[in-house]
Amino acid sequence: MDKKVRVVLVGCGGMSGGWLKIASEIPGIEIVGLVDIREEAARKRAEEFKLSGAVVGKDLKAVLKATRPDAVFDCTVPEAHYGVTMTALEHRCHVLGEKPLADSMAHAKAMVAAAKKARRIYAVIQNRRYDPKIRRLRHFLESGVLGRITTVNCDFYIGAHFGGFRDRMKHVLLLDMAIHTFDAARFITGADPVSVLCHEWNPPGSWYAYDASAVAIFQMKGGIVYTYRGSWCAEGLNTTWEADWRIVCEKGTVLWNGGDIFRAQAVAKTGGFFSELTDVHIPLFDPGEKTGGHAGIIKEFINCIRTGKRPETYCADNIKSLAMVFGAIKSAQLKRLVKITW
Repeated sequence: MDKKVRVVLVGCGGMSGGWLKIASEIPGIEIVGLVDIREEAARKRAEEFKLSGAVVGKDLKAVLKATRPDAVFDCTVPEAHYGVTMTALEHRCHVLGEKPLADSMAHAKAMVAAAKKARRIYAVIQNRRYDPKIRRLRHFLESGVLGRITTVNCDFYIGAHFGGFRDRMKHVLLLDMAIHTFDAARFITGADPVSVLCHEWNPPGSWYAYDASAVAIFQMKGGIVYTYRGSWCAEGLNTTWEADWRIVCEKGTVLWNGGDIFRAQAVAKTGGFFSELTDVHIPLFDPGEKTGGHAGIIKEFINCIRTGKRPETYCADNIKSLAMVFGAIKSAQLKRLVKITW
């Protein structure tokens, strides 16, 4: 049996419970340390998950020195990702962190460069990619039945009453949620972003302090146009958390509601005002181990540490999705189209 991968988890708040539960179910992981600025939170997690042998503390450097782990799980808030990741890489640790990759593009670029220099994996949790439904959609599109993708539209409308920090967060929809949807667009199309034109606003009746609605038009490589319409203060007729999608191709169109509903039609015959269309079955697809949200990514991350491969959400790729977020924010602020770079 392969030697266990020794892991220190940083950030013992609400998200950490899910991570630790998954880690406890994967035979190849040993949690050797827990770190939180509130040491009592780390001790509580150690007790909850029966990690009596784990080193607990407030100082990440001290815990890393004491445990000498192979990897760090970063469950901290976005503002802490830079410091945690850079410290972990300095100690020759691989890193798997919560989204978003960083709180700024400057920090993101520095983190990607540091991972490359250290020759260590830094990957980001983008759990939506590991939903078997989106894998089914992408596999269908890759089959070529409908031809090349030309246009992708998605709607995300949820009346989310979180309370807490999100109610006072600037760019709350784009910064806290749209990273999932933008990354899904990259995954579905297989295309990277080129430019964006975005408008943000806070509609009357919103319970958020700042803009909680946005519309964005992205130009993607290959001539694909991707449009995003979203709101976190839209009451009634909510979409799924995965958004509602229409993908237009050269020979037909596919609809996906982000859940279990798929529909597709392809051109059977041309010649009239409307082409003759036929319904197309979207076959089931087995994604193998790349399924199960957080669990799928964590398993892949551990496997990549052992094999030397790169996980799908490796930082040098995921920074492109983050660039879409900050590109959209910049466009909304400048009120013009902006180029997307990373």
